[in-house]
Amino acid sequence: MIIPADQVGRFTRALPFAMSLLLVPLAVFSAVQGGWAVILLPVATWYFFSFLDAILGLELDNADPETAERQLTFYRAITLVWAPVQAALLFWMIWYVTGPGDAHLGAVETIVLFFGVGVITGTIGINYSHELMHQKNKVERGLGDILLAMVLYSHFRSEHLLVHHRYVGTPRDPVTARYNEGFHRFFPRVLRESLFSAFAAEKDLLLRKAKSWTARDNPFWRYWSLQAVFLVLSFAVGGWEGLALFLWQAGVAIWQLELVNYVEHYGLTRKHLGEGRYEHVQPRHSWNAAHKASNWLLINLQRHSDHHYKPNRRFPLLQNYTEDEAPQLPYGYPVMTMAAMVPPIWRRVMNPRVRAWRKQYYPEIKDWAPYNKALTPDPR
Repeated sequence: MIIPADQVGRFTRALPFAMSLLLVPLAVFSAVQGGWAVILLPVATWYFFSFLDAILGLELDNADPETAERQLTFYRAITLVWAPVQAALLFWMIWYVTGPGDAHLGAVETIVLFFGVGVITGTIGINYSHELMHQKNKVERGLGDILLAMVLYSHFRSEHLLVHHRYVGTPRDPVTARYNEGFHRFFPRVLRESLFSAFAAEKDLLLRKAKSWTARDNPFWRYWSLQAVFLVLSFAVGGWEGLALFLWQAGVAIWQLELVNYVEHYGLTRKHLGEGRYEHVQPRHSWNAAHKASNWLLINLQRHSDHHYKPNRRFPLLQNYTEDEAPQLPYGYPVMTMAAMVPPIWRRVMNPRVRAWRKQYYPEIKDWAPYNKALTPDPR
């Protein structure tokens, strides 16, 4: 059978985005080897891809945004396969460390190993769920729900689709980090406020249909049920230790997600037009990063300016923007999220860029104090 040349070309172009699958055998090796190998997962995702970014540089070319869906099969396959792969890896790891691997893995090694598992389920799993939840296909959205349930953060779907995309860059979006707000203040705030804003958004949708929040079509029932299934499964596979490790990786995954959320919109606000109205979302309201290797790992999530401008675009079609069109991060997400953990470094790197962004796009605004106020959730 001869494979058409155009299919070979599409497969070749999609292949770098499948690099995340290499983390699976690396995780297995880390567990079986133990010792020094337990640090390999965070080292690979944070440092190795930062190193590749430095070598490979930027990817500034754009795919044709009108590319037909049928030509994106290989790209879609990467996200479709990840949910069963992650589930198999996560529960194999729980089984292994509480069973055959218990003899050679100490407590510290196990904790560090599952920190790395959380880096995978957060950096890759939640990111892929983000791609899937934006699609119309029910299978894809369902796989996105499964990935979020594996890290006990199912409400992220409601918060992201109903709150974040609508209110990004305004005081009604919990996920938009305000200017000078350090990550260690942002993190507990967003954990609390995003849950309440997500529930309020779904409750409002039901009220418009004259239904109570207790109605069966409230997605929170599905969220809670899926999360319960994974909690029970982790206990069935590994007992109390397995349950504790499942909770640990979930916490790390959520931390990874919110680090990325913090970076994506730090200090960027939409202009207030009066009477509670804001300008439409534009590419300038998200930080953009064109670093090639980390965009492979994160399936173009760093082209975040275009994602908010055109939320339904699949990841291979997301467009890159120039410095005149969207603010640019100096490094890819792996480096920027590490910097975010050290607020003095973060402010030194990012605050001058936020001030420059204000001068470039909103020179007419002289008083930024109202935009710097602490963000609050939707008052409903």
